[in-house]
Amino acid sequence: MEDSKKEADRTVGLDLGDRQSHYCILDTQGASMEEGRLATTKSGLEGRFGACARMRIALEAGTHSAWVSALLSALGHEVLVANPRKLRAIYENDSKSDKADAEYLARVARLDPKLLSPLTHRGEETRRDLAMLRSRDALVCVRTQLINHVRGSVKPFAGRVPSCSSNAFHTRAVEGIPAPLEEVLSGVLETIETLSAQIKVYDKRLEAIAEERYPQTALLRQVPGVGPLTSLGYVLVLEDPKRFKSSRSVGSYLGLRPRQGDSGSIRPQLRITKAGDVLLRRLLVNSAHYILGHFGPDTDLKRWGLALAQRGGKSAKKRAVVAVARKLAVLLHRLWITGEVYESLRKASKPVPQKLSA
Repeated sequence: MEDSKKEADRTVGLDLGDRQSHYCILDTQGASMEEGRLATTKSGLEGRFGACARMRIALEAGTHSAWVSALLSALGHEVLVANPRKLRAIYENDSKSDKADAEYLARVARLDPKLLSPLTHRGEETRRDLAMLRSRDALVCVRTQLINHVRGSVKPFAGRVPSCSSNAFHTRAVEGIPAPLEEVLSGVLETIETLSAQIKVYDKRLEAIAEERYPQTALLRQVPGVGPLTSLGYVLVLEDPKRFKSSRSVGSYLGLRPRQGDSGSIRPQLRITKAGDVLLRRLLVNSAHYILGHFGPDTDLKRWGLALAQRGGKSAKKRAVVAVARKLAVLLHRLWITGEVYESLRKASKPVPQKLSA
């Protein structure tokens, strides 16, 4: 019984690798009592930690952290998944190694777990649906690169591909490709056609998933400019809206707030932090572009963004787009929490600003 109690007071730092992981175990006094390496597999982890009494195990968020944390929790351990952005001491260590990283994680977890800014991984179903959304995004990125390649390749031969949508590019581009490049670029156009067809398949599947599994996305799509992909991405990334104390904190969570570097009376204007999910931040920025653009309907959010852009300055338009994206993130969380009907013009009595110039 006494041995089990001592084991329960131990702290473990686990530095996950793709094939091998290093661990360091500290006793109640903070002395290193065991260091080692194990295979980053289910059997490897169960072999070392399966028969142990409850321990506090700290590991860094990464590719394997989701399934590893779930496995260790099922084995009865207290698992802390550290936020990598809060562990700069690991990356700035002049004597960095997997062994040293494991010991650092253990010591921080033993001292004060809050210093790790622990994360909570999403559920398995949410991670699977989010993987599908990311797969669709990967195909779009590849298609964009290939389209840019074709457009750039024809210009040295006095060719020019007509303006068109990405979905129609493989058919419209043929008329602008010079004869010397027809055979060279034919394979690229075929690949673009295949990618466009697969993207459409993903779009249909994702829309069906949103309707069947995530009915709350309908609340978010009340806002003009927020479509099925943005609303689904928002729900999947946040997963549980109640884990945020206020809607305003969502903007910071997604990296849409400016950095701070104040010193004395100096208040420099810095770029946004770009923390959080890259894909969702890009979707929100795209929605902000639509809201502020020519086709975006008249709304309070659009008026607010246009007024912000009119303040002038070198990067006024860019700052307005980011600000609208941040405000949109807050608005969507509020709609999700309250279930309210969105009123696009609650402040309709105010004068309409001029349109944002290109």
